[in-house]
Amino acid sequence: MFKRDILNELEMWKKNPRRKPLLLRGARQVGKTTVVNEFGKSYNNYLCYNLEKTDHKAILEQDLPLDILVEQLFLFLGQQCREGSTLIFIDEIQNSPKVISKLRYFYEDRPDLHVIAAGSLLESIVNVDFSFPVGRVDYLPMRPCSFREFVRALGKNNLLEMAAVPGMADVVHNELMSYFNRYLLVGGMPAAVQAYLEERDLLAFDDIYETLLQAYRDDAEKYARAGKLSDVIRFILEHGWSAAGSTVTLSGFANSDYRSREVGEAFRLMEKAMLLELVYPTTNTAVPAMTEIKRQPKLIWLDTGLVNYAANIRNDIIGAKDIMDVWRGRIAEHVVAQELLTLNYKISQRRQFWVKGGGGESAEVDFVWIVDSRIIPIEVKAGRNSHLRSIHSFIDLSPTDVAVRVWSGPLSIDDVQTTIKRKKFRLINLPFYLVCDMERIIRQYL
Repeated sequence: MFKRDILNELEMWKKNPRRKPLLLRGARQVGKTTVVNEFGKSYNNYLCYNLEKTDHKAILEQDLPLDILVEQLFLFLGQQCREGSTLIFIDEIQNSPKVISKLRYFYEDRPDLHVIAAGSLLESIVNVDFSFPVGRVDYLPMRPCSFREFVRALGKNNLLEMAAVPGMADVVHNELMSYFNRYLLVGGMPAAVQAYLEERDLLAFDDIYETLLQAYRDDAEKYARAGKLSDVIRFILEHGWSAAGSTVTLSGFANSDYRSREVGEAFRLMEKAMLLELVYPTTNTAVPAMTEIKRQPKLIWLDTGLVNYAANIRNDIIGAKDIMDVWRGRIAEHVVAQELLTLNYKISQRRQFWVKGGGGESAEVDFVWIVDSRIIPIEVKAGRNSHLRSIHSFIDLSPTDVAVRVWSGPLSIDDVQTTIKRKKFRLINLPFYLVCDMERIIRQYL
């Protein structure tokens, strides 16, 4: 298995003296089970239970004192309890609300035991009547592989370190852009990444993608609360990929007859399942960046490789000289949105873009990101600095004097003046492959 950055997050959780049972959140097939199995090797005792198995579910649902239950967990798996640390992994925990409720007792009565639970997709978010252990569990999101993880798996991580140093960028730029274009096609789903590492074939993943998409459709049909809701979710999974990276209207989404309330409910369920995010704008240029939920959102799916396959645009990417030219720049914007989520492991992290509020000329910036209590505008755009009108508009209204343009060129810094107020600011021209290092680079110029 190629190393995932989330293993470092799990190590920090393990060492935390205030550690609680951990709920690992993520969509189907983002590698939750594989990562925990790898992490379990660092323990003296590792117990793995999968609640899709009837006998595993039955033993964990027993009404026994916790100490006796733990003894039976070892006995059932035929493992002797060795002295030292113990990790209990409960996979597919959404199948048993009763076991979910028991997590609180691990926290209260056996804090010496390390417990990780995981579930996938829509199963984990269906409203059921049980006592959820609020305040007694920690959360950690798990998402598709980042470009940094992809490059590390290829054995080329040193290139990213070189590219982050101005002056060195030209030496490795073309090579890194070549790798990024491959990542754009493969995506970050671990099965697809592993297949590429083994076969080095950019179009050998149809079966992997198709299996994933069918699994998502099956989940919708099996776990949505009502027939109409299942229908809407299946419709979005069939037709929504072509709307990736674009602003969407809920009512009549993708030329359907579904109402705003029906589409909105389906999207909310899919968001909780971490399949997608409706990214809403803010009109603020200084913190707090309040979300304008009454405005139209952008649709961002969990993985760009899946978008390429489901929207049937892979051939356009392969034939493009610059990914900015593909799909009117939407696929470039989508992959940047995906990379932004790799900058931290906050379960509550939401992406935003910016629109100019009030009257006057309209303006929109692709994304904004908060760094050290400053809202930083981010445009995914090629071209001359004078053509970045939306960034100029943002800077004129903002206390910040730093902006980011993500592009296909090498790392560089420009001193720029806005076209109207002549306000000076620094424009960081950030290549796609360095979005993963964006916060550190921005801090050098704040």
